[in-house]
Amino acid sequence: MEMPYTEQSTSAQNAYADLFDAALAAHVAAGVVGLNGSFAKKTVHGREYWYFQFRDIGGAVKQLYLGPASDKLAVLIRDHRDHQPKPLQRLAAAAIALGCEPLLPKHFRVIRRLGEYGFFRRGGILVGTHAFMAMANMLGIASAERMQTQDVDFAHAGKNISVALPANIVVETANAIESLQMGLLPISTLDGKPGGTFLNPTDPAFRLDFLTSKDSESDAPVYIEGLSIALQPLRFMEFSMVDTVQAAVISNEGTTIANIPRPDRFAIHKLIVSAERDAVAEIKANKDVRQANVLIQYYLDHRPEEIAEACQDAFARGPSWRKRLKAGLARLGKINPEAASRLGDMTS
Repeated sequence: MEMPYTEQSTSAQNAYADLFDAALAAHVAAGVVGLNGSFAKKTVHGREYWYFQFRDIGGAVKQLYLGPASDKLAVLIRDHRDHQPKPLQRLAAAAIALGCEPLLPKHFRVIRRLGEYGFFRRGGILVGTHAFMAMANMLGIASAERMQTQDVDFAHAGKNISVALPANIVVETANAIESLQMGLLPISTLDGKPGGTFLNPTDPAFRLDFLTSKDSESDAPVYIEGLSIALQPLRFMEFSMVDTVQAAVISNEGTTIANIPRPDRFAIHKLIVSAERDAVAEIKANKDVRQANVLIQYYLDHRPEEIAEACQDAFARGPSWRKRLKAGLARLGKINPEAASRLGDMTS
């Protein structure tokens, strides 16, 4: 079997690590500049997260999400007043030159602008192919198959309190996108509010989709006041939004910090949704499985206990989850029978 990924060089992995450290320091510093407040650590569903709390002009307490607790983030918070900005664009260029894969500039600009407007501090998550590319750089691998896309996908837990991060700032998402002047227009909901899809009429392949987990029978977009847009609910989406991590999103224009799914959960989720797509979306289903294959093989090679845990979690969620996971494993078996067999054994 041809390996679905190759290991990045040590130099590339070190360059990514340096870039991530510098970008995370800038992320923390940007979140607190000009604000009087304090850092606070909270436990949400058994996991610790850091926030910056302050009072707005009206006296209401607001929270800015900084990221999951880690030794690195704790040091950055402790030393934030001494933060010395580093040349992120130069560091990004070095990482790309050494082998890290960059995003297309226009896609990066959207992600960076949403970050500037607070989308990721409000618990927003980058998903889809761009998250997959960020994961590969983060894990120090390169996919054997180039996987670009014209869609840029985002997600948010929305009203699903079981995975939501308790940030309470308001993000004008539609205004952030409009400020880019890229011709991206929202597809409005029936009540005239911005919906979960933005399109450019002159470049219809370029689109933004905002997604959330589906917790009712309705397929109607769910309007979220804190994001000022409606999100499109999808079944099984919540699986990717548990225990998110932070990654550096890289472009020739620089870098920015985004929340992304945990790669092991992302991979299992891709298998599940590949079985959810109809025949019209067969191309997307195949891409789902190919991305899952890269990550699953990496985890089987390096961290098998983590992919086993994610697989068992999905399998334990009920008959509909098991049915689709088995179908996804059957698809995986066509391109990587050994990996499919090992994952199948983990759920039996």
